[in-house]
Amino acid sequence: MYRQAFAPEYQGALKSLSVNASYADVLRSAEEQRRQAERSGSPLAAAQANLAVAEACRRLGRVDEADRAWKESYRAARTAADLPAMAWALWSGGTLARQRGNFPLARRWLTAAARLAERGGDRLARGYALAGIAETGRIQGDYENVIELHQELLAEARERGEARHIVWAMEGLAQIYRNTGRHDRALTMFRDAVRIATAAGDARGRAWALRGVADIVSLQGDPDRALELLDEAAETCRRMNLESALAYNHKMRGNVLYRAGRYDEAREVYGSTVREFRAIGEPRGEALARLGLVKSLARLGWPRAETERDLAELRAQFERAGLHHARDMVDRARAELFGEP
Repeated sequence: MYRQAFAPEYQGALKSLSVNASYADVLRSAEEQRRQAERSGSPLAAAQANLAVAEACRRLGRVDEADRAWKESYRAARTAADLPAMAWALWSGGTLARQRGNFPLARRWLTAAARLAERGGDRLARGYALAGIAETGRIQGDYENVIELHQELLAEARERGEARHIVWAMEGLAQIYRNTGRHDRALTMFRDAVRIATAAGDARGRAWALRGVADIVSLQGDPDRALELLDEAAETCRRMNLESALAYNHKMRGNVLYRAGRYDEAREVYGSTVREFRAIGEPRGEALARLGLVKSLARLGWPRAETERDLAELRAQFERAGLHHARDMVDRARAELFGEP
Protein backbone atom coordinates (compact mmCIF):
# COMPACT_ATOMS: atom_id res chain seq x y z
CA MET A 1 0.00 0.00 0.00
CA TYR A 2 1.10 3.62 -0.37
CA ARG A 3 0.66 6.92 1.37
CA GLN A 4 -0.68 10.16 -0.03
CA ALA A 5 1.90 11.91 -2.18
CA PHE A 6 4.02 14.61 -0.56
CA ALA A 7 6.92 16.84 -1.60
CA PRO A 8 10.04 16.18 0.52
CA GLU A 9 11.81 19.12 -1.10
CA TYR A 10 9.51 21.41 0.92
CA GLN A 11 11.10 21.36 4.35
CA GLY A 12 11.03 23.18 7.67
CA ALA A 13 8.43 25.94 7.71
CA LEU A 14 7.45 25.00 4.14
CA LYS A 15 6.70 21.36 4.95
CA SER A 16 2.94 21.95 4.88
CA LEU A 17 2.98 22.95 1.19
CA SER A 18 1.01 20.58 -1.00
CA VAL A 19 2.74 18.50 -3.66
CA ASN A 20 0.12 19.95 -6.01
CA ALA A 21 0.67 23.61 -5.10
CA SER A 22 1.28 25.86 -8.09
CA TYR A 23 4.92 26.80 -8.42
CA ALA A 24 4.06 30.47 -8.49
CA ASP A 25 2.53 30.02 -5.02
CA VAL A 26 5.48 27.92 -3.85
CA LEU A 27 7.90 30.61 -4.97
CA ARG A 28 6.04 33.34 -3.10
CA SER A 29 5.97 31.28 0.11
CA ALA A 30 9.61 30.25 -0.22
CA GLU A 31 10.80 33.80 -0.83
CA GLU A 32 8.93 34.99 2.26
CA GLN A 33 10.46 32.17 4.30
CA ARG A 34 13.89 33.09 2.95
CA ARG A 35 13.43 36.64 4.17
CA GLN A 36 12.43 35.34 7.59
CA ALA A 37 15.48 33.06 7.68
CA GLU A 38 17.72 36.01 6.89
CA ARG A 39 16.19 37.98 9.75
CA SER A 40 16.52 35.09 12.19
CA GLY A 41 20.03 34.18 11.12
CA SER A 42 19.22 30.46 10.88
CA PRO A 43 21.40 28.82 8.19
CA LEU A 44 19.27 25.64 8.14
CA ALA A 45 16.08 27.64 7.59
CA ALA A 46 17.87 29.55 4.83
CA ALA A 47 18.96 26.28 3.22
CA GLN A 48 15.40 24.93 3.29
CA ALA A 49 13.89 28.13 1.90
CA ASN A 50 16.46 28.41 -0.89
CA LEU A 51 15.87 24.78 -1.83
CA ALA A 52 12.18 25.51 -2.38
CA VAL A 53 13.05 28.70 -4.28
CA ALA A 54 15.41 26.72 -6.51
CA GLU A 55 12.84 24.03 -7.27
CA ALA A 56 10.06 26.51 -7.97
CA CYS A 57 12.27 28.59 -10.27
CA ARG A 58 13.49 25.47 -12.07
CA ARG A 59 9.94 24.31 -12.73
CA LEU A 60 8.97 27.80 -13.86
CA GLY A 61 11.86 27.89 -16.32
CA ARG A 62 13.73 30.65 -14.44
CA VAL A 63 16.97 28.71 -14.63
CA ASP A 64 19.44 31.45 -13.67
CA GLU A 65 17.50 32.15 -10.47
CA ALA A 66 17.28 28.43 -9.78
CA ASP A 67 21.04 28.12 -10.17
CA ARG A 68 21.70 30.89 -7.66
CA ALA A 69 19.16 29.52 -5.18
CA TRP A 70 20.41 25.92 -5.02
CA LYS A 71 23.96 27.16 -4.50
CA GLU A 72 22.78 29.45 -1.70
CA SER A 73 20.96 26.47 -0.22
CA TYR A 74 24.11 24.37 -0.30
CA ARG A 75 26.26 27.09 1.27
CA ALA A 76 23.73 27.63 4.05
CA ALA A 77 23.43 23.88 4.67
CA ARG A 78 27.21 23.59 4.86
CA THR A 79 27.30 26.44 7.39
CA ALA A 80 24.70 24.54 9.40
CA ALA A 81 26.80 21.35 9.03
CA ASP A 82 23.60 19.54 7.97
CA LEU A 83 24.48 16.68 5.62
CA PRO A 84 20.89 15.90 4.49
CA ALA A 85 20.29 19.57 3.67
CA MET A 86 23.52 19.63 1.68
CA ALA A 87 22.37 16.50 -0.15
CA TRP A 88 19.01 18.02 -1.06
CA ALA A 89 20.71 21.15 -2.39
CA LEU A 90 23.04 19.08 -4.58
CA TRP A 91 20.06 17.03 -5.78
CA SER A 92 18.41 20.26 -6.89
CA GLY A 93 21.60 21.42 -8.61
CA GLY A 94 22.03 18.09 -10.38
CA THR A 95 18.44 18.09 -11.55
CA LEU A 96 18.87 21.63 -12.89
CA ALA A 97 22.09 20.64 -14.69
CA ARG A 98 20.23 17.80 -16.41
CA GLN A 99 17.41 20.14 -17.40
CA ARG A 100 19.97 22.49 -18.94
CA GLY A 101 21.57 19.66 -20.90
CA ASN A 102 24.80 19.28 -18.91
CA PHE A 103 24.63 15.56 -18.22
CA PRO A 104 28.18 15.01 -16.87
CA LEU A 105 27.65 17.80 -14.32
CA ALA A 106 24.25 16.38 -13.43
CA ARG A 107 25.82 13.01 -12.66
CA ARG A 108 28.54 14.67 -10.60
CA TRP A 109 26.15 16.63 -8.38
CA LEU A 110 23.67 13.76 -8.05
CA THR A 111 26.37 11.26 -7.14
CA ALA A 112 27.70 13.65 -4.49
CA ALA A 113 24.14 14.14 -3.22
CA ALA A 114 23.62 10.39 -2.84
CA ARG A 115 26.86 10.05 -0.86
CA LEU A 116 26.03 12.93 1.47
CA ALA A 117 22.51 11.62 2.01
CA GLU A 118 23.86 8.20 2.90
CA ARG A 119 26.36 9.71 5.36
CA GLY A 120 23.60 11.85 6.83
CA GLY A 121 21.14 8.97 7.14
CA ASP A 122 18.49 10.51 4.87
CA ARG A 123 17.14 7.55 2.89
CA LEU A 124 14.65 9.68 0.98
CA ALA A 125 17.28 12.19 -0.20
CA ARG A 126 19.48 9.25 -1.23
CA GLY A 127 16.58 7.74 -3.17
CA TYR A 128 15.87 10.99 -4.96
CA ALA A 129 19.55 11.43 -5.86
CA LEU A 130 19.80 7.87 -7.20
CA ALA A 131 16.57 8.43 -9.12
CA GLY A 132 18.17 11.50 -10.67
CA ILE A 133 21.15 9.42 -11.78
CA ALA A 134 18.80 6.78 -13.22
CA GLU A 135 16.77 9.39 -15.06
CA THR A 136 19.90 11.00 -16.48
CA GLY A 137 20.98 7.65 -17.90
CA ARG A 138 17.52 6.93 -19.24
CA ILE A 139 17.32 10.29 -21.01
CA GLN A 140 20.70 9.57 -22.61
CA GLY A 141 19.44 6.20 -23.82
CA ASP A 142 21.72 4.15 -21.55
CA TYR A 143 18.91 1.70 -20.80
CA GLU A 144 21.00 -1.38 -20.10
CA ASN A 145 22.84 0.33 -17.26
CA VAL A 146 19.90 2.08 -15.60
CA ILE A 147 16.94 -0.27 -15.93
CA GLU A 148 18.05 -2.29 -12.91
CA LEU A 149 18.44 0.91 -10.86
CA HIS A 150 14.91 1.94 -11.84
CA GLN A 151 13.64 -1.46 -10.69
CA GLU A 152 15.53 -1.26 -7.40
CA LEU A 153 14.19 2.21 -6.68
CA LEU A 154 10.65 1.08 -7.52
CA ALA A 155 10.99 -1.79 -5.04
CA GLU A 156 12.31 0.57 -2.33
CA ALA A 157 9.51 3.06 -2.96
CA ARG A 158 6.89 0.32 -2.74
CA GLU A 159 8.41 -0.94 0.50
CA ARG A 160 8.15 2.53 2.03
CA GLY A 161 4.78 3.29 0.42
CA GLU A 162 6.02 6.48 -1.29
CA ALA A 163 3.45 6.97 -4.02
CA ARG A 164 5.24 9.83 -5.75
CA HIS A 165 8.42 7.81 -6.15
CA ILE A 166 6.48 4.69 -7.16
CA VAL A 167 4.86 6.68 -9.95
CA TRP A 168 8.19 8.18 -11.04
CA ALA A 169 9.89 4.77 -11.23
CA MET A 170 6.98 3.20 -13.11
CA GLU A 171 6.98 6.03 -15.63
CA GLY A 172 10.73 5.68 -16.12
CA LEU A 173 10.50 1.93 -16.70
CA ALA A 174 7.52 2.42 -19.01
CA GLN A 175 9.51 4.93 -21.06
CA ILE A 176 12.37 2.46 -21.42
CA TYR A 177 9.93 -0.25 -22.54
CA ARG A 178 8.32 2.16 -24.99
CA ASN A 179 11.67 3.19 -26.48
CA THR A 180 12.75 -0.44 -26.88
CA GLY A 181 9.56 -1.47 -28.68
CA ARG A 182 7.66 -3.16 -25.83
CA HIS A 183 4.59 -0.98 -26.24
CA ASP A 184 2.01 -3.20 -24.55
CA ARG A 185 4.12 -3.48 -21.43
CA ALA A 186 4.78 0.27 -21.47
CA LEU A 187 1.06 1.04 -21.77
CA THR A 188 0.23 -1.20 -18.82
CA MET A 189 2.81 0.54 -16.64
CA PHE A 190 1.77 4.04 -17.70
CA ARG A 191 -1.86 3.20 -16.92
CA ASP A 192 -0.87 1.77 -13.53
CA ALA A 193 1.06 4.98 -12.85
CA VAL A 194 -2.05 7.04 -13.70
CA ARG A 195 -4.12 4.93 -11.31
CA ILE A 196 -1.65 5.19 -8.42
CA ALA A 197 -1.00 8.90 -8.94
CA THR A 198 -4.75 9.57 -9.00
CA ALA A 199 -5.36 7.62 -5.79
CA ALA A 200 -2.40 9.26 -4.03
CA GLY A 201 -3.26 12.80 -5.12
CA ASP A 202 -0.10 13.26 -7.20
CA ALA A 203 -1.33 15.58 -9.94
CA ARG A 204 2.09 16.14 -11.46
CA GLY A 205 2.88 12.43 -11.67
CA ARG A 206 -0.55 11.80 -13.15
CA ALA A 207 0.03 14.44 -15.86
CA TRP A 208 3.33 12.84 -16.90
CA ALA A 209 1.75 9.37 -16.91
CA LEU A 210 -1.16 10.58 -19.05
CA ARG A 211 1.38 11.90 -21.54
CA GLY A 212 2.91 8.42 -21.68
CA VAL A 213 -0.47 6.78 -22.23
CA ALA A 214 -1.23 9.30 -24.99
CA ASP A 215 2.05 8.44 -26.72
CA ILE A 216 1.28 4.71 -26.84
CA VAL A 217 -2.37 5.24 -27.79
CA SER A 218 -1.16 7.40 -30.68
CA LEU A 219 1.29 4.70 -31.79
CA GLN A 220 -1.63 2.26 -31.74
CA GLY A 221 -3.56 4.45 -34.18
CA ASP A 222 -5.99 6.51 -32.06
CA PRO A 223 -4.82 10.14 -32.36
CA ASP A 224 -8.11 11.67 -31.19
CA ARG A 225 -8.00 9.80 -27.87
CA ALA A 226 -4.32 10.70 -27.49
CA LEU A 227 -5.09 14.39 -27.97
CA GLU A 228 -7.85 14.19 -25.35
CA LEU A 229 -5.42 12.71 -22.83
CA LEU A 230 -2.87 15.41 -23.60
CA ASP A 231 -5.51 18.10 -23.08
CA GLU A 232 -6.28 16.65 -19.66
CA ALA A 233 -2.62 16.56 -18.69
CA ALA A 234 -1.99 20.07 -20.02
CA GLU A 235 -4.70 21.47 -17.77
CA THR A 236 -2.80 20.17 -14.72
CA CYS A 237 0.47 21.59 -16.04
CA ARG A 238 -1.05 25.03 -16.45
CA ARG A 239 -2.67 24.96 -13.01
CA MET A 240 0.62 24.05 -11.33
CA ASN A 241 2.79 26.29 -13.55
CA LEU A 242 4.72 23.26 -14.80
CA GLU A 243 6.37 25.08 -17.69
CA SER A 244 8.77 22.29 -18.71
CA ALA A 245 6.14 19.56 -18.44
CA LEU A 246 3.72 21.68 -20.47
CA ALA A 247 6.30 22.17 -23.20
CA TYR A 248 6.92 18.41 -23.35
CA ASN A 249 3.15 17.92 -23.48
CA HIS A 250 3.03 20.23 -26.49
CA LYS A 251 5.91 18.38 -28.14
CA MET A 252 3.97 15.14 -27.73
CA ARG A 253 0.95 16.84 -29.30
CA GLY A 254 3.17 17.56 -32.30
CA ASN A 255 4.22 13.91 -32.37
CA VAL A 256 0.60 12.75 -32.35
CA LEU A 257 -0.37 15.11 -35.15
CA TYR A 258 2.67 14.11 -37.22
CA ARG A 259 1.91 10.39 -36.88
CA ALA A 260 -1.65 11.10 -37.99
CA GLY A 261 -0.36 12.76 -41.16
CA ARG A 262 -1.58 16.20 -40.06
CA TYR A 263 1.75 17.77 -40.99
CA ASP A 264 0.73 21.41 -41.21
CA GLU A 265 -0.80 21.30 -37.71
CA ALA A 266 2.25 19.45 -36.44
CA ARG A 267 4.54 22.07 -37.96
CA GLU A 268 2.70 24.84 -36.13
CA VAL A 269 2.77 23.00 -32.79
CA TYR A 270 6.44 22.07 -33.06
CA GLY A 271 7.37 25.64 -34.01
CA SER A 272 5.68 27.15 -30.97
CA THR A 273 7.13 24.41 -28.74
CA VAL A 274 10.68 25.23 -29.90
CA ARG A 275 10.08 28.75 -28.62
CA GLU A 276 8.67 27.45 -25.33
CA PHE A 277 11.73 25.34 -24.63
CA ARG A 278 14.06 28.16 -25.65
CA ALA A 279 12.33 30.52 -23.23
CA ILE A 280 12.92 28.19 -20.27
CA GLY A 281 16.48 27.25 -21.20
CA GLU A 282 15.90 23.56 -21.93
CA PRO A 283 18.11 22.64 -24.91
CA ARG A 284 17.18 18.95 -25.09
CA GLY A 285 13.48 19.69 -25.43
CA GLU A 286 14.19 22.47 -27.92
CA ALA A 287 16.26 20.14 -30.10
CA LEU A 288 13.64 17.38 -29.98
CA ALA A 289 10.95 19.86 -31.00
CA ARG A 290 13.21 21.09 -33.79
CA LEU A 291 13.54 17.52 -35.03
CA GLY A 292 9.76 17.26 -35.24
CA LEU A 293 9.63 20.60 -37.02
CA VAL A 294 12.23 19.53 -39.58
CA LYS A 295 10.34 16.30 -40.29
CA SER A 296 7.04 18.18 -40.67
CA LEU A 297 8.58 20.72 -43.04
CA ALA A 298 10.10 17.92 -45.10
CA ARG A 299 6.66 16.31 -45.45
CA LEU A 300 5.32 19.68 -46.58
CA GLY A 301 7.90 20.01 -49.37
CA TRP A 302 10.95 21.55 -47.69
CA PRO A 303 14.01 21.13 -49.97
CA ARG A 304 15.95 17.94 -49.32
CA ALA A 305 19.30 19.73 -49.05
CA GLU A 306 18.03 21.97 -46.27
CA THR A 307 16.38 19.05 -44.48
CA GLU A 308 19.62 17.05 -44.62
CA ARG A 309 21.57 20.03 -43.29
CA ASP A 310 19.19 20.47 -40.37
CA LEU A 311 19.22 16.75 -39.56
CA ALA A 312 23.02 16.67 -39.60
CA GLU A 313 23.14 19.66 -37.25
CA LEU A 314 20.71 18.04 -34.83
CA ARG A 315 22.55 14.72 -34.93
CA ALA A 316 25.81 16.45 -34.06
CA GLN A 317 24.11 18.32 -31.22
CA PHE A 318 22.69 15.11 -29.75
CA GLU A 319 26.05 13.34 -30.17
CA ARG A 320 27.88 16.13 -28.30
CA ALA A 321 25.33 16.01 -25.47
CA GLY A 322 25.58 12.23 -25.17
CA LEU A 323 21.90 11.79 -26.07
CA HIS A 324 22.23 8.44 -27.81
CA HIS A 325 18.53 7.68 -28.15
CA ALA A 326 17.85 11.12 -29.64
CA ARG A 327 20.79 10.68 -32.05
CA ASP A 328 19.26 7.41 -33.19
CA MET A 329 15.93 9.20 -33.69
CA VAL A 330 17.64 11.48 -36.21
CA ASP A 331 18.97 8.45 -38.07
CA ARG A 332 15.48 6.95 -38.17
CA ALA A 333 14.05 10.26 -39.40
CA ARG A 334 16.52 10.28 -42.27
CA ALA A 335 15.58 6.72 -43.19
CA GLU A 336 11.88 7.57 -42.92
CA LEU A 337 12.12 10.69 -45.07
CA PHE A 338 14.64 9.55 -47.68
CA GLY A 339 14.45 5.77 -47.55
CA GLU A 340 18.15 5.41 -46.81
CA PRO A 341 20.39 5.19 -43.70
